[in-house]
Amino acid sequence: MSKRVVVLDYGSGNLRSAERALARVGADVTVTADFDAAVEADGLVVPGVGAFAACMEGLKAVRGDQIIGRRLSGGRPVLGICVGMQILFEKGVEHGVHTEGCGEWPGTVERLDAPVLPHMGWNTVTAPEGSVLFRGLDGDARFYFVHSYGVRDWLLKAGDGFREPLVTWAEHGVPFVAAAENGPLSATQFHPEKSGDAGAALLHNWLSTV
Repeated sequence: MSKRVVVLDYGSGNLRSAERALARVGADVTVTADFDAAVEADGLVVPGVGAFAACMEGLKAVRGDQIIGRRLSGGRPVLGICVGMQILFEKGVEHGVHTEGCGEWPGTVERLDAPVLPHMGWNTVTAPEGSVLFRGLDGDARFYFVHSYGVRDWLLKAGDGFREPLVTWAEHGVPFVAAAENGPLSATQFHPEKSGDAGAALLHNWLSTV
């Protein structure tokens, strides 16, 4: 039976490309902002493009922060993509403006220190041993990035009762978090829906956890 996946429509993100990419790997996909549908689906994908503050405003308008929190409290899978990953952190800083994020992970989204921005195009990543998202993918697999901001310091460490999340890194001027896997919560800074066969493999791997 196909897994039911909702792509959350909160006014930001490549909704249709995400929908098509997930359908290609076997998901039964719905694009919606409906609260109950998003909470009850087998998997939830939170896309995002543009400014952190605008994405948070749109997310809160459809109670997306509550949807994410409700799902995670029940151990139900969530995948954030691009700014949909960034808003999972405590805050974002853009042009001197500090915006509160969802706070699922500690840390700050900030401008990358690189000679050329945005970081646009294909790049490799360094995935940790045991990664589910990158299972079966070679170390030279390339993924498509479009961003000027990212998380440069991963702050959540192992503690009582939980294991340290699996963090994947990439580099553009400085190292930054390219993906994270933390129980039911996963996210990628790159766009798997635009990353060809490697991106399709990653989405297939995520769907296997749903």
